[in-house]
Amino acid sequence: MSLLRVCAFAKCVNRRSLVEKCVVGVSFADCCQLCASMRSGTRLQLQQRNVSFIVPKTEDAKKRVLEQSQLLDVLEARIQQLQSDIFLDVQHAKVQFTIQKNVKEKSVVKSKGSKGSTMHPGTSYKTILTTTAKTASSLTKSRGRMKLSDKIRAAVSSASTSAAATADNVSRGTLKDFRLQLLREDVQMVTDADDKVEHSGVSPVDLQDNGEGTTCRDIQLSIRSYLEACVFARDINRAHHFLLSQHRVMSRRKHLKTGTYNIMMRVWAKKGTLNQIGRIFILLEEAGLKPNLESYCAALESMGRNHNCSPRVIARCLRQMEEDNLSVDDLFSQCVFRQDERDMVLKAVRIVQPEYQPKVTLTASQCSTSLIQDFYTQRADHHYPKLDFTQEELQERFKRQLSMEQACTVTIDSVEAAKTVTENMAKMRELLTEQRARWQKILLQALRESKMILAKTNTKDYRLNLYPYLCLLEDREYVDIMLQSVANLPPSGESLKILARDLGNRVYTKYSVRQKYRNQMVEKLTNIYNTYTELLANDTKLCDLLPREQWCKLEMEQSSGPTLQGGETSWPYIVTLELGTYLVDIMVKNLKINSDILNPAYDRKLIPVLYHMYTFRSTRQVGFIKPHPILTQMQQEAMETKLTFDSYVMPMLCPPVPWISVKFGTYLLTPTKMMRTVDGATQHDILLEKCQNLQAVMDSLNQLGNCAWRINKPLLDIIISIFNDRGSDKLDIPPPLSEAPKIPHFNPQDPTYTATEKAHMKREVINAKKKCSEMHSLRMDALYKLSIANYMRDEIFWFPHNMDFRGRTYPCPPYFNHLGSDVTRAILVFAEGKPLGPKGLDWLKIHLVNLTGLKKRSSLQGRLEYANTIMEDILDSADSPLNGKKWWMNADEPWQALACCMEIANAIRSPDPTQCISHFPVHQDGSCNGLQHYAALGRDVIGATSVNLVPCDMPQDVYSGVAQQVEEFRARDAESGLKIAQVLEGFISRKVVKQTVMTVVYGVTRYGGRLQIEKRLKEIDEFPKEHVWDASHYLVRLVFKGLKEMFTGTREIQDWLTESARLISKSGHTVEWVTPLGLPIIQPYHRTRTQVLKSTMQHINLQISHDTKERPDTVKQKNAFPPNFIHSLDSTHMMLTALHCYSAGLTFVSVHDCFWTHALTVDTMNKICREQFVALHSQPILKELSNFLQHKYCTGLNLERTARSVNRS
Repeated sequence: MSLLRVCAFAKCVNRRSLVEKCVVGVSFADCCQLCASMRSGTRLQLQQRNVSFIVPKTEDAKKRVLEQSQLLDVLEARIQQLQSDIFLDVQHAKVQFTIQKNVKEKSVVKSKGSKGSTMHPGTSYKTILTTTAKTASSLTKSRGRMKLSDKIRAAVSSASTSAAATADNVSRGTLKDFRLQLLREDVQMVTDADDKVEHSGVSPVDLQDNGEGTTCRDIQLSIRSYLEACVFARDINRAHHFLLSQHRVMSRRKHLKTGTYNIMMRVWAKKGTLNQIGRIFILLEEAGLKPNLESYCAALESMGRNHNCSPRVIARCLRQMEEDNLSVDDLFSQCVFRQDERDMVLKAVRIVQPEYQPKVTLTASQCSTSLIQDFYTQRADHHYPKLDFTQEELQERFKRQLSMEQACTVTIDSVEAAKTVTENMAKMRELLTEQRARWQKILLQALRESKMILAKTNTKDYRLNLYPYLCLLEDREYVDIMLQSVANLPPSGESLKILARDLGNRVYTKYSVRQKYRNQMVEKLTNIYNTYTELLANDTKLCDLLPREQWCKLEMEQSSGPTLQGGETSWPYIVTLELGTYLVDIMVKNLKINSDILNPAYDRKLIPVLYHMYTFRSTRQVGFIKPHPILTQMQQEAMETKLTFDSYVMPMLCPPVPWISVKFGTYLLTPTKMMRTVDGATQHDILLEKCQNLQAVMDSLNQLGNCAWRINKPLLDIIISIFNDRGSDKLDIPPPLSEAPKIPHFNPQDPTYTATEKAHMKREVINAKKKCSEMHSLRMDALYKLSIANYMRDEIFWFPHNMDFRGRTYPCPPYFNHLGSDVTRAILVFAEGKPLGPKGLDWLKIHLVNLTGLKKRSSLQGRLEYANTIMEDILDSADSPLNGKKWWMNADEPWQALACCMEIANAIRSPDPTQCISHFPVHQDGSCNGLQHYAALGRDVIGATSVNLVPCDMPQDVYSGVAQQVEEFRARDAESGLKIAQVLEGFISRKVVKQTVMTVVYGVTRYGGRLQIEKRLKEIDEFPKEHVWDASHYLVRLVFKGLKEMFTGTREIQDWLTESARLISKSGHTVEWVTPLGLPIIQPYHRTRTQVLKSTMQHINLQISHDTKERPDTVKQKNAFPPNFIHSLDSTHMMLTALHCYSAGLTFVSVHDCFWTHALTVDTMNKICREQFVALHSQPILKELSNFLQHKYCTGLNLERTARSVNRS
């Protein structure tokens, strides 16, 4: 790109100001060398070093700063005390300076609050990192981390004015020598880092866990998101100067990567200004970075837009790409294009290569795992199912879903709307409408004023403030988001951190949707989706491609225009939180209401609608936002008929976009991650992006998401009628708040009460408030689920799926889905109906008996016979669910049992039950799935028999088996005279031990098991409560003893996994492994550090336990490895079953280890389930795990031992 540099340099020579803006300080001697380099045709090697350093202060100055810091601590403690005692808005001056506890080694840094660096509202809130106390040796290491945190703050703050002034006074000769010294130090640091990698045998990715990797990534992400926000808001000047301000200072420049510079290259490429791109190439070279494909893409795009661009310039650009080992084909296949960028690049290339055509290659699905290889290579017998829709119907559904996601919110009718509107309800609704209209104007004005203040921030600093993030949407959209959060605020309030996070996420979601429209992705998405429906529609020809393969093929065929996947930068968690906190602050300060709005007798004055208060959660003080009781009363009495949800909360109206990469799939516009993680954790994304073997995982997620659903309307109507009446605790329908216990009122100053009576009444008040809060939470949860179900009652819909870091799959809509409670599961049925066939009715009957919780030890034939004996009760339940015998109400899962009763009644009364069309899902649940995997891994015959891995005449129930064994131990101890064993006679049952047996394989300890058994014993009314403690201690010991005898290999495998994880984490690494399907897994458990976010409202403490620069949490790593490993095997088995069911044409969904399908296909699904379990455990799972752990964690140790032996010899 020498010609680009020539263009840029010529401009710099003509205009001195541009030299200063581009931070290229070139002396006359340097100019001569530069001209000579240009004449010789060599590449320019410009190296610019900017120097800033801090002048150490005297000991007296240090002492003064220490005294000031101590005074500041006292003042801040007093302010927090005042804020927690009263509800008024406490305004206090923010004193900003750096406090370091190691006085002897600290250097005093100019504070943010000092002159010339005034802190404006909304500008980068100060972040303080604190860690827990450690040993003396670890304190030495923490000093290094404190220095790192100083670098982080320097990377996002303005340059020190005093340091810049001092640097100007340095002579040129001294400055040159100092630059050379810095260059030598940098080279030495790089050399030392390379030596560490070479001698340790650890890959660079592993080194990130022990160095600055996570912190640097967060800074880089913050810079990228800030620049992109500026560009989106069309504030190009701010973005340009911010990039230069980061580039000028060495401490900040090192956080800039090539992709950061490319953001500005894209801007200039759109304008066709090649000289500006040339300047950025110079900056890249100064930073010691190489241009990548996107850099050359921007340059070629600019050339394509410039009609007067010489072909020699383009040819030289392409030659430079070849010198950098980059090809034009790679550019078209790997770059992310927006709008018409691809066409412009292709136009430029064809100026010098008129016949050039980008190579389009569709790579076949190749899965390196032998476990699933045949699935992709042998497809002769595959029969992929079609949806019961025409192609035109699916395309129409796509339009509706696109419209909903474009709006980002959906307003639906509440199921409480059916109630008669009283005069008071109408009055409250009118008052709320008036207040919201007034609040909208107030918030709009406050937001605009606050943006004006932020816009006037000292632009010489260009620090990371919130102004660009407040310009991404229309002002009214921010106000709507704030008012939506006020309407959804519970009466007990919400944590400030959670409320701020939700507000920030809503802004980011709308911004992402707007981005896709501006980048012209929606038009291309529409074209591809409309063609993609040929694969799913029932009026098109059969296709032997999977949904992912079909979508990739269509993208290859329609390669022109913007790229659909990739290109978006996720906001760092801290940015989301800062933006949300800023919006909450505006709400708290500006939303007011008249105090006499409900009672004219009160004096009229404006009072805040929201209060910022403090409460204690466990031992930590937490800030939260609470609505005024007047607002709560108005909302409760209004019983409004509308509910507003984010669009991603609703089920999809069309089949989801298939997952084709870790960042693209499911919703049409709403950003979704394939792996859900803790806020701020990035290690999972890094692993997934490096993995090239995720086809089977993505295909299984696509299969689960392609299942269409509909609402069981008769059952929904019954549930809504009970919900609108008084609810029912027995049937899991939460009652309204009118049924909540009244909160007692008493005067604590009344002298007639004794201290004991006052303490008792305070406890009653606390318990009553807690009960009311719980009832409100449960009631609102049920209201949301039932309202969404009622809104979708005449629709057919889909649940897109993603997974957690262990591979367990979940529907993306959080409220209403088939993983919910008994109520929500009962409402859902398959959209596609299939005839029952010869055995379908029998499976419905067996399923009903399973739902009752009876006949656990009976064979399938025995359960079928039992169902036939109670047919009268089944039909009575179906015909008169609320007025008949109510047999269904005594089942373990009453609502699902009632739905099954209705399905059986329809089948029996049909002319031919075998031809009766059934939409009902029949469940096949695993027999303690965790123990099944352990028994298979350890080849434990006795354990395998107890969990139905071995054929038996009668189904085995491991919970009953353990309960029977515990009873034998108890009887033996009772005969020996043990009192607690005698007390427990007749109380040991399957229910008492079930939860402990189920969770022991997932890592439950004896302490947790004791709590589980204690809870079960308290539920038994006849059991003497004074013996609960001793009995739970005694029983948990017997349960663990019984399991150890039944599953001999389980404990050995658990111990091996636990010890392996302990050794790995002690060596400073987190535990990683790869599932048999190729999914990489990493446990994100590190030592918790506290990050304090200082906002204008309060200091928010973030407990961060996923920071890779902290050492692993050994206790969590070792305790979590066994259960997480079993969960990953469980998810692998489910995914294998899902894929093979799809290839057999079955409808299949799962709730972890519980598999659902039509009654017609239960036998086929069971066969596939068993075959895939055998196939999974035919693999040498433990051997492969051992090899992986040794290769990953022991290679460095072996190299070190070899080096030691060589040195000794």
